[in-house]
Amino acid sequence: MQSIYALHQKNSDDIEKEEKFLLHSIDAIQDLYLIMLSSLVEIRKKEIIYLETSSKKHLATPEEKNPNRKFVDNAVLQQLEESNSLSIALEKRKITNWSMNDTYILILLNEIKQSELYQNYMGTKKSTYQEDKDFVADMFAELIAPNEKLYDYLEDNKLTWVDDIPVVNTQIVKQLKQISEGDEFRVTKLYKDQEDQEFVSLLFKKTVLNEVELAKEYIDKTPNWDAERIAELDTIVLKMAICEFLKFPSIPVKVTINEYLEIAKEYSTPKSSIFINGILDNLIKEFQNENKIKKTGRGLIQN
Repeated sequence: MQSIYALHQKNSDDIEKEEKFLLHSIDAIQDLYLIMLSSLVEIRKKEIIYLETSSKKHLATPEEKNPNRKFVDNAVLQQLEESNSLSIALEKRKITNWSMNDTYILILLNEIKQSELYQNYMGTKKSTYQEDKDFVADMFAELIAPNEKLYDYLEDNKLTWVDDIPVVNTQIVKQLKQISEGDEFRVTKLYKDQEDQEFVSLLFKKTVLNEVELAKEYIDKTPNWDAERIAELDTIVLKMAICEFLKFPSIPVKVTINEYLEIAKEYSTPKSSIFINGILDNLIKEFQNENKIKKTGRGLIQN
């Protein structure tokens, strides 16, 4: 949607250039995912260094000589540290953000140690695997993900990440909650399969190359709206949705409608989702009557 909008704003017809940027932006989501995951590993490393340094002080207190190591011994944090999948992915994609910007890791560690969540967790020296898992998932969701300084750093690093941060953080929390004792943590793939990857380019190109044709499908269905009065993002959402209806037989109609209503709520005007829902509902009935929708397999229309 944003790439099509960018083409409109630039009055450009360089589809290949915009498609390349689109694919590059999506690929960069994997870097963001790895950066956020590795923050957990780096936070643990910094605390290990802190504990070791404190224990070697000339006038170390009894607590510093024999600290509570529950945080650094957390089973889930150790699983992340020992994950070959994560280590290989970080090396392959050359993710070294925290070695060059460890200030942010120290900021996060300090906020974590000052939190009530941390204090409650450290109240005892031992815990079950479930308690370790719950703590790490909550720590990430409540303290790391919403950290404003970290958010500013990520936004400055790559502007396209602004929309990706919530998606990535949600995926990480989901993984942390599902991880099992004894299993190796596995890095999530960016695309489900080759078809998933190809869908990105196909939807972009089929929408852009058929914009006039797609617009004709809804333009007469908006008697109370002049074409110029419809928000530009709304027209793009409508075209993309109609494109999926007519040119992507494996995508269920209900999935298409739900996805684009969510996009409209997030990016367009407050009333856009209601307007778009009404148009799409009418179009579906018309397309069905005219037998224009050919859905196959899991994409069969459900009443």
